Amino acid sequence: MSGRIGVRRAAAGGAGDAVPGYDQGQGRRRWRGLDAGTVKVFMEAAAPRVSCPEHKATVAAVPWARHGAWHTRDFEDQVAWLATHCSKSAVTQLMRVSWRAVGSIITRVVAERRAAVDPLDGLVRIGIDEISYKKGHHYLTVVVDHDTGRLVWAAPGRDRKTLRAFFDRLGRRRCWRIRLVSADAAEPIAAVVRARCVNARLCLDPFHIVAWATDALDEVRRQVWNDARRAGAAGHATALKGARFALWHNAENLTDRQRATLAWIATLNAPLYRAWLLKEQLRLIFRHKGAYGAGLLKHWLAWAARCRIPAFVALARRIRAHLPGIHATLAEGLSNAVVESTNTKIRLLQRVAFGYRDPHALIAMAMLDRGGYCPRLPGRTLAG
Repeated sequence: MSGRIGVRRAAAGGAGDAVPGYDQGQGRRRWRGLDAGTVKVFMEAAAPRVSCPEHKATVAAVPWARHGAWHTRDFEDQVAWLATHCSKSAVTQLMRVSWRAVGSIITRVVAERRAAVDPLDGLVRIGIDEISYKKGHHYLTVVVDHDTGRLVWAAPGRDRKTLRAFFDRLGRRRCWRIRLVSADAAEPIAAVVRARCVNARLCLDPFHIVAWATDALDEVRRQVWNDARRAGAAGHATALKGARFALWHNAENLTDRQRATLAWIATLNAPLYRAWLLKEQLRLIFRHKGAYGAGLLKHWLAWAARCRIPAFVALARRIRAHLPGIHATLAEGLSNAVVESTNTKIRLLQRVAFGYRDPHALIAMAMLDRGGYCPRLPGRTLAG
């Protein structure tokens, strides 16, 4: 075959130039299109190969399908849209494709849209967190843009190497533009952020700080319960074991029965009630911002340090070690709430699909749904 064939280098993600033909390939090729009612529809055309400078001999791209696909664009866009709105069984039965084919389609749709628009451009405020996607300590590290609420990056793993891969892709210049990073108090995240984002302030997520206080409170409850059990006060111990939900709940969400339980604790065990008050006061501090919130935290630390409850004395020391990040949170009002919302949606995607064996398939699905890559249904406009 000679001459020049005009192609779009879909595999490279670019507009493409005219390149020399290579051969006739394997003859004609078929693409599955959208069904006409209950009848399957196929498109058939010649599939010559061309000499691509980047991919050498490759099949010429066609306008109605993505590179390497056996389905038309409209078919794949509809599958991708359905995958974010329906269950696994609904998508496979309606479109008459396997779930494995759905995963390949989603990967192609996301890759094409990511090549067209870099999701890492313009990042100023980001949130970093991890989510378990499989039993046996298998995690994803996720990064969300606070300004748009979109998932911009995810990868398997939760160590420094994984997070460095994100900043490597971001590049030094764009790292310098990051101003705020929200995360938990995990040292690997803090160390990488300090090393790569020299102009950024690390804001520790209030939820995780309050979770420390809840853990300390539960440690006190277990100790009081064990003391009652050893002393032979079986009824007292049973009541303390059942009081954990009243102690865990926020004060404004307590039922009448739980309030009565707390009143009983206040009467019979002052240290446990004082531990609950310390947890509640720390939670309420994060409702305030700026210098006022920092002042309240200072008084709380003084109270916790002299409360004579070992678990909260240790908690006060732990919070003092992370004061810069907590002060940044109070000053900026930034939390990981939008990241936790993204994690919740990822867990929902897992349940809808009955789990993902390949983390990259889950990441592609998450980017499709939470990264803004989901295409519109074929033939629809913004108005419907």
